[in-house]
Amino acid sequence: MATSTRDALIAAATDLLDVGGVDGVTLREVGNRAGVSHNAPYKHFADKEMLLAAVAARELDHLREVMVTAQAEGVAAEEVLRRALREYVAWALERPARFALVFGRWSHHSETLGSSAAAAWDVLVAATAAAQRAGGLPGDDPERMAALLRAAAHGAVELALTGHLAADGKGKVAPDELVEDLFGYLRVSARVAAGSSSCT
Repeated sequence: MATSTRDALIAAATDLLDVGGVDGVTLREVGNRAGVSHNAPYKHFADKEMLLAAVAARELDHLREVMVTAQAEGVAAEEVLRRALREYVAWALERPARFALVFGRWSHHSETLGSSAAAAWDVLVAATAAAQRAGGLPGDDPERMAALLRAAAHGAVELALTGHLAADGKGKVAPDELVEDLFGYLRVSARVAAGSSSCT
């Protein structure tokens, strides 16, 4: 029963976040939405920030699962990354409040959020390393390449959300298209590097 109540509280908080951002989430309203007493949220979360950390962790778990599922399906290494970044961009554009929450500043450490963030990052780095081994990406430092890919997707999303990037406006391109462009450039770079090494 405790687990289902906790899940209901996280779901309620997520709904409120989507509608009113972080300021729209209060423990009292979360309890109302979840159909529990006003004191019930405090039995599961010390304060609002801990509840929001659980929401953020759930979002990161979803993004990690996209990569894990693709890997389990035997999808090619580069396509695992492409699928993950497409999902990342779509999620961020459709759920901007969740995107802002996950990548915002946190005043307190949450073991739950820290664990989910580390797990998602580890899977991204591992997928990047697999794509490098397969020749789809250049370089031999998967962590640095993963940081580049995430930063590019993150930056494109930020520009789109603030009105500075759009297929029919500034930039004349959508964020997911920029990510595809980046993969194309990196693939060419990987082939050039492979060709150069084979000639030496």
